[in-house]
Amino acid sequence: MCLSIPSKVVEIDENNMATVDTMGVRRQVTLDLIDEKVEVGEYILIHVGYAMGKISEAEALESLKIYEEIVQMMDAGDIDHDEGVMGRSHGSD
Repeated sequence: MCLSIPSKVVEIDENNMATVDTMGVRRQVTLDLIDEKVEVGEYILIHVGYAMGKISEAEALESLKIYEEIVQMMDAGDIDHDEGVMGRSHGSD
């Protein structure tokens, strides 16, 4: 399963490449696969270097809050780094 973390667009160049901020990490992605216009300050979902779609700021901020909580729980040892989705071990249902 692949998770896409909301990324905030901080710059767009003349080649339709966006610099995005993903939880403090900046990277470049292409906007070529998005049908709608993307503006600086908006949030997008990315996958392997391609922006796949826009997401509302409210949805993005809620998702980022949840990701931050997960990271804090992992850092505190409450969630094992090797555990799977929703805290379940790999291979269990």
